[in-house]
Amino acid sequence: MATKKKATPKASRPAAKPAARPAGGHVPEGRATGTAEARDTARLLLEIEAIHCRPENPYIFTSGRASPVYIDCRKIISFPEARAKIMQHAFKSIERDIGWNKIDVVAGGETAGIPFAAFLAALAKKPMIYVRKQPKGFGRMAQIEGDLKPNKRVLLVEDLATDGGSKLVFIDALNKAEARVTDCFVVFHYGIFPQSIETLAVAGVKLHALATWWDALEAAEKGRYFDEKGLAETRAFLEAPEKWSASHGGRHPGSRPSLAR
Repeated sequence: MATKKKATPKASRPAAKPAARPAGGHVPEGRATGTAEARDTARLLLEIEAIHCRPENPYIFTSGRASPVYIDCRKIISFPEARAKIMQHAFKSIERDIGWNKIDVVAGGETAGIPFAAFLAALAKKPMIYVRKQPKGFGRMAQIEGDLKPNKRVLLVEDLATDGGSKLVFIDALNKAEARVTDCFVVFHYGIFPQSIETLAVAGVKLHALATWWDALEAAEKGRYFDEKGLAETRAFLEAPEKWSASHGGRHPGSRPSLAR
């Protein structure tokens, strides 16, 4: 098992200086975000065991990819102290990268994005709605729940993004409701699939994230949450995810964005 409980950090060489954060707050592919909020979020996720490392028995995602690591952001909701800190980090990150004065409504994507949208809407004192993956099939046949007036500036919130495909379902529903959607925020972004940013960019939406796998790897190494094999295999996966997946029983997801997050 490559995931370990936190141990007292051993002496090591100083960590490399993180790359500069680009203008506009976008997550650079293949880099840690380089913010204090990202580093602390990664640490908290490891501390509450929302991040797992299992290279000897890889996780297989719905996309078909194999991965030595797995993250369950839903776990955050069960840890009040960690949750409060992470949401404060998210609130600050959104203010810096987007500006709360440019957001009228916070929207949560069904289902994992709903609690995070609610937490952030409460902190920002903004209206909140949520978006279904498809109309509920009875009654008003609603796909969007809550009160949404036309031309409102909506921030879409989700728990995480891999290659970004599923976000298009929510964005399309919001656009049909005549909302203005230019930004999507996730607590965790894989940060290793270029199409995650490209897919949303085509829809006119910028992807923003609190932390990435590069932040998690940095925190795992610093806090000794992964053993040496876990660190090595995770780094190999992050450097070449499709290659690592193919050599560990995974299959290429092809062009099926509906299976991706």
